[in-house]
Amino acid sequence: MFHLAGLSRLSIASLAIGYAEPVGFSRWEIVLFLVLALASLSAFFARFSKVLVRIFESKKDPDFRLSPIARRVWDFVWEVMCQAKVIKERPLPGLAHAFVFWGFCAFALVTLNHFATGVGFPFLRSRTWVGGFYFWFAAAFAVLTAVSIAALFVRRLFVRPIWLGQKVSYESLFIAFLILALMVTYLGAFYVGASPGTIKALWWAHTLALLIFLPLIPHTKHLHLVLSPVTVFLKREGFSRIPPLAGDEDFGMVTGRDLTQIAALQAYSCVECGRCTEHCPAANTGKVLNPKEVILGLRGYLNELGPKSEEPLIGKHESLEALFQCTTCGSCEYQCPVGIQHLPMIIGMRRGAVNTGVWEDDYGTKLFLALEKNGNALGLSSSERDKFIAKQQFPIFDGTQEYCLWLGCMGGYDPQGREIIASFARVMEYLGTTYGVMKKEKCTGDPARRLGNDLVFQTLVEENLRNFEQNKVKRIVSICPHCVRTMAEDWKEYGVAPEIEHHSEFMARHQSRLPNKDTGETIVYHDPCYLGRYRGVYDQPRQVLALSGTVIDPPRARERSFCCGAGGGLAFLGEEQGERVSHNRAKELVETGAQVVGVACPFCNTMFRDALGATSEAPPKLLDIAQITALQLPQKVAARADG
Repeated sequence: MFHLAGLSRLSIASLAIGYAEPVGFSRWEIVLFLVLALASLSAFFARFSKVLVRIFESKKDPDFRLSPIARRVWDFVWEVMCQAKVIKERPLPGLAHAFVFWGFCAFALVTLNHFATGVGFPFLRSRTWVGGFYFWFAAAFAVLTAVSIAALFVRRLFVRPIWLGQKVSYESLFIAFLILALMVTYLGAFYVGASPGTIKALWWAHTLALLIFLPLIPHTKHLHLVLSPVTVFLKREGFSRIPPLAGDEDFGMVTGRDLTQIAALQAYSCVECGRCTEHCPAANTGKVLNPKEVILGLRGYLNELGPKSEEPLIGKHESLEALFQCTTCGSCEYQCPVGIQHLPMIIGMRRGAVNTGVWEDDYGTKLFLALEKNGNALGLSSSERDKFIAKQQFPIFDGTQEYCLWLGCMGGYDPQGREIIASFARVMEYLGTTYGVMKKEKCTGDPARRLGNDLVFQTLVEENLRNFEQNKVKRIVSICPHCVRTMAEDWKEYGVAPEIEHHSEFMARHQSRLPNKDTGETIVYHDPCYLGRYRGVYDQPRQVLALSGTVIDPPRARERSFCCGAGGGLAFLGEEQGERVSHNRAKELVETGAQVVGVACPFCNTMFRDALGATSEAPPKLLDIAQITALQLPQKVAARADG
């Protein structure tokens, strides 16, 4: 018994070796500490309260729902506590940031005890099991945090990644110094020995670093330390989901009064890391748009004018030109580590500009008129679609077939899109799947929706929904990811569309029945934004392509795929400023050395058609996954795809 008790005391002592705590403070020291702590907290809340007021004074999000809670809790644990997204997208600096975050979490208890010690009531003692263990536990994180913050300091001051901005933020460097000082002064307490004066000096140094750091948080981008966990938990459900307008008087985001609480919260949560900019196709090709500056522009508006202002958002704080350069690829939202959803804000301001007549664009006007008059984005007569259907001898959907084959604007009117439709129809026939095409079709409204014209969008949606109901359509398959996304998600404001899937999903589900003939060719697959990031479909197209050759990925693939430049209605808005997005991507695809570029979106197909030729004198073949599959079918079945 004595032996065990002695061993226990030895173990406790071993945990506490080297760690020194102040024995006590004089009355004047306690008063000084309390005055400084009160001043620091007052300075913090003086600024933080203004931020909170601006957030809560913003209008409520009309469609916000807290459920499902389980999903929100999982996102919080995965993205905030585990820092999974931070690490995944930038492994080395991400890991450094994660260690700093985890260090802060570990230090929460130490900091509370530190302040309690200042008033004579510490609750952690180094010579107890719990206290001894926890001080050493925090020390381990202090070392990791110190190394990480030093590395981030060097990266920001000397490496200077362009995405962080050309101007070095000296306030960030000063805060990095304060964090390093906190870690060093804490670790120093393990090595000072028994000198009371030195122990107390270290305690005061640590205290001053804390009290200086605290009021700086709400004045800098480090406000994300407080707000981003809330932002991640409360972000809108669904990827890049556009919120509905709240009644006839809601024209989108026009003035400060149109900013919602979620938009304001997200604007104040931006950490200015530049991940959104790094992956933005517009920012990478010399355009004005910088998604980080869009968010900071909203923050600047709120700081200067507040959420009750009638001043336009577009002008001093937001660029009209930049907003209409967005391809809505979703890279910004996918990359953001603090839960900011850029696209609802960008499209919200587009809505405001279109609905109030601020945006005047000849191409945009032509597109909207084409959608209203002809029901398709290409502005062609529906008789052209009828001729194509008659030539291909497609059956008309009558409610008895398994699938309605949706042609869409590209499949019904674009020559290359028609080839894709014909090829996919052959695949369906080979599989013995019955299908029919609609006698009449209107555009799903995708370009109008993304450009902010809700009136045209609503008209198209309601007409299509009536058509589906009249023809008893239950299941749809489409070659266009934009059509799939728009029907499956955006139409929900006006009704429920029939079940819809992309043709890559359909073919992958039947891949065991498709020909498996390796042509010996290498196929580089380009992930469409609206199929990948929007729908989460990455493996199915590759599984289908693997039946015909060796599938490889370009450097930017899957979740990090680079846009073709067509999304957001930009395929119909004329020439681009700077380098063409499609050319940037085509060059990357050509450099893989593949003989075939495989795509799964008719918009990607049309964008790369010219881009590949402009990039290489001997460009690879450009084929949709349906065309590649149809080439492996018996000649008799494949005949329609060739005609």
